[in-house]
Amino acid sequence: MKKTIEVTLLPSTAHDDDLTKQYIAHELRVNPDNITAINKVRRSIDARSKQPVYKLLADVYINENPPVESSEITYTPVSSNKTAHIVGFGPAGMFAALQLIELGIKPIVFERGKNVRDRRFDLRNIMQDHVVNPDSNYCFGEGGAGTYSDGKLYTRSTKRGDVKKILRVLVQHGASADILIDAHPHIGSNKLPKIIEAIRNTILNCGGEIHFNSKITDIITKDNRVTAVVVNNAEEHAVQSLILATGHSARDIFTLFNNKNFFIEAKPFAVGVRIEHPQQLINEMQYHSAEKNPLLPAAGYNLSCQAGEKGVFSFCMCPGGIIVPASTDTNELVINGMSVSRRDSPFANSGFVVTVDEKDFAPYASAGALAGVMYQQAIEHKAFTLGGSRQTAPAQRVTDFIKGVASSTLPKTSYIPGIVSSDLSQIFPNAVVKGLREGLIASNKKLRGYVTDEAQLLAAETRTSSPVRIKRDRETGMHVQLEGLFPAGEGAGYAGGIVSAAIDGEFAANAVAKFLG
Repeated sequence: MKKTIEVTLLPSTAHDDDLTKQYIAHELRVNPDNITAINKVRRSIDARSKQPVYKLLADVYINENPPVESSEITYTPVSSNKTAHIVGFGPAGMFAALQLIELGIKPIVFERGKNVRDRRFDLRNIMQDHVVNPDSNYCFGEGGAGTYSDGKLYTRSTKRGDVKKILRVLVQHGASADILIDAHPHIGSNKLPKIIEAIRNTILNCGGEIHFNSKITDIITKDNRVTAVVVNNAEEHAVQSLILATGHSARDIFTLFNNKNFFIEAKPFAVGVRIEHPQQLINEMQYHSAEKNPLLPAAGYNLSCQAGEKGVFSFCMCPGGIIVPASTDTNELVINGMSVSRRDSPFANSGFVVTVDEKDFAPYASAGALAGVMYQQAIEHKAFTLGGSRQTAPAQRVTDFIKGVASSTLPKTSYIPGIVSSDLSQIFPNAVVKGLREGLIASNKKLRGYVTDEAQLLAAETRTSSPVRIKRDRETGMHVQLEGLFPAGEGAGYAGGIVSAAIDGEFAANAVAKFLG
């Protein structure tokens, strides 16, 4: 007999399989010895009351064994002469390559950055020496930006593809099985590199190709069909089909499309700051106690409100995390957040951003489809200048930002390149400043203590999503103008996170298979 049950467990019970079994047996009124298996389906934390608890949904088998199901995918070497070239080896590119192998098509990947191990040296250089490598940084390189953004796997794109399959593939390549049941799964930036290496090896072992330090500098077309790509301004490679999965920061690709009159369009996105609190404060707010139960994870939050015509929301929240420099050029300052699997940093940070659209881009209207890119760049350059023309970040206490006064001192920070006290209103247009201030005040009403002298804002968080959409046909997945070109992932404007980008990569691979017949 199988029964599905949802139970509410104290943390001490939830972390002990024997106690969980006894509790479930009591709820089902069966002998614990008759329970042959408990398959956990979903696990979440409910912290609405003073005593935070776990909610567990489980399939319970009584006097019978659960069916044996293999969740692993068997990847076999491709033998077909069909090939698909992929530009970019982030989540969209990786999962496009894996899906192509399942479909019997050989993937050939070009990644502008380095492999995940060699990439670490460039991350150290930007953190310690403030030196940005435009092709190898927190955004570019094997695994893409998601490698160093905590590995958060929560997505609302549940109707666009098989989320469970994406998670199972990650588990198959080394991720903890906990991501299959946690309501807000994450892997951790310390564990992602080995998982990415394992995915790379699967692709190579099945006959795929991956070329690092290989930047696409031109796309060759004939009669509105993609025929070749040029790598590093030198090598021309003929292509049967091309999946473009370059990520939201590949401005050179956006510029290339614009210069060649390949159809692209500006799209709304969001800009703002990283807000950083002591993690203990967030724990107290969410768990209603000065002493956090060690069996509970570092607490997070999710905030949103409306400030006039502007949406304001928290983004990419990193409990127990650090703030990192995500710049991709030498004269800009962009920041992001990450955390390791333990989430044990004494700091909590999150993007806190305001939506922007074509009305905001009006001063850059002459740039056409690149107006949002120009708007984005202007903010990043102001942050860079205000930070001292290094990767030092301008910062301001939250209370001082709301009052519109300079901070005479700043709290400690997780941001290794350093911070400098600044007036952040000098960085952003007035509409964004107004939205941030109103949003912070509104958020404090939802999460009491959010606005505090102990919290500070660092600028600028601008890479929330792509400022450009490379428009494709809804049915074929192909670019509306160029036959054989399949835009995918965040850079194409069709995804917003690791899982949604991976799903979109699979969509592109399936579209390629139909195109190649």
